Amino acid sequence: MSGSWAPLVVLALLASAGNVAVDGGAPAAKVHRNHGRFTAGSWKPAHATFYGGRDGSDTRAGACGYKDTVAEGYGLQTVAVSTALFNGGATCGACYEVRCTDSPGWCKPPAGAAPAPPLIVTATNLCPPNYQQAGDNGGWCNPPREHFDLTMPAFLQIAEEKAGIVPVSYRRVPCAKVGGIRYTITGNKYFNMVTVTNVGGAGDVAGLAVKGNKRVKWTPLKRNWGQVWQTGEDLTGESLTFRVMTSDHRRHTSWHVLPRDWQFGVTYQAAKNF
Repeated sequence: MSGSWAPLVVLALLASAGNVAVDGGAPAAKVHRNHGRFTAGSWKPAHATFYGGRDGSDTRAGACGYKDTVAEGYGLQTVAVSTALFNGGATCGACYEVRCTDSPGWCKPPAGAAPAPPLIVTATNLCPPNYQQAGDNGGWCNPPREHFDLTMPAFLQIAEEKAGIVPVSYRRVPCAKVGGIRYTITGNKYFNMVTVTNVGGAGDVAGLAVKGNKRVKWTPLKRNWGQVWQTGEDLTGESLTFRVMTSDHRRHTSWHVLPRDWQFGVTYQAAKNF
């Protein structure tokens, strides 16, 4: 997808006097984070390949519902994960540390050199299975294989391009995001599609609920696909509060993050994150 798409982001500053919206050029409020932190998991073996161009082209959208990972703050440090890791889209937004292993001729940096900075990537796409090829000969993303199809810029940080595929070690790690959680509503008043981005901590959203300031009571949303959530509740004309639950069962509430005059297609950013 072209990198020309750039959402309008409205920063919602949560203060005791209520929400204050500022434009993108104003200083952002200090981001408050919930108690407790997502902790890194254990190391596991897998393999990694790459897709897209050297500039990350053809990697910015995909099966998680993100429109443009660069515009949405994920950059090109992203990965398409195999079906075994994708979990029907529930893993979208999760962060992984990936290390090239057991390939002295292909891993970076070469043996004896100073260690490279850790490669941290966010799951933003699905690497689909290819049942026409064996899992160990081209069908790298076939179940039950755990596989990482990195953007080319990410892959080149840990391995040589000519390698094509390398064994790796990986683990889940906390997602470190700049600023608060972001919410974008598309669709119409009868069918709202809410995309949740820039989620810290575990990163992957496991549950989402919305509440208005008047008639809309706490309403759970259903996963439509990836990290796009849906509800048929009419949300227009109300200041909206969202409650996010990540896969580690931590919860965060973005109080009145959308003003009463919110608009479809506009991205609103809270002052809190995990």
